Amino acid sequence: MSLVVFPRLDFSYLAEERWGATSISGVAGVWSVVVALAAAIVTVIPCNRSRLPSLRQSIDAGANASVLPALSVASLVGFGAVIAALPAFEIVRDWVLAIEGGPLVSLAVATNVLAALTGSASGGLTIALDALGQTYMTIAAQTGLSPALMHRVAVIGSGTLDILPHNGAVVTLLAVCGATHRESYFDIVMVGIVSAVIALVAVILLGTAFGSF
Repeated sequence: MSLVVFPRLDFSYLAEERWGATSISGVAGVWSVVVALAAAIVTVIPCNRSRLPSLRQSIDAGANASVLPALSVASLVGFGAVIAALPAFEIVRDWVLAIEGGPLVSLAVATNVLAALTGSASGGLTIALDALGQTYMTIAAQTGLSPALMHRVAVIGSGTLDILPHNGAVVTLLAVCGATHRESYFDIVMVGIVSAVIALVAVILLGTAFGSF
């Protein structure tokens, strides 16, 4: 998208090692979020200036409130990346691939386990696709499974057991609401885990019976 909006800008410098040896397509997703948030802030401030008697205090409060979820999610995803780099992770990978029930079931279990370890749906999904993505693509080609269906199962699977007590979003939600895990976690489980598991099972059954949909 950046290439469309700024066709004359040269992003070749991103390929240099000091910039991470990447490309515009590799960072466009992050840049889009940052630019969108910055544009929203710039738009909201003048449109609501009368409702912000102390702009500096409002900005400070927002910045301070963002630190906890940002650090929580970053640390948990980093923890998951370390786990995936350990030699013992190969045992987990081999165990997952040996699960009976077909590749859809094993993929769902893999993303569930990794999301549970990291406490992050995006972290678990990233690690699962990085470590097992090529293997499952090969399995899909051999068995005739639709890659779109496998991706759908992986995405839904990553959004089930990620909502464990150490999940950054759960910690932030409870802090904002002034609640505790003891008071609220059962409701979180019913809404965020049980419903997601039911949806995951339904997609696997329908996908096995009818293919991609």
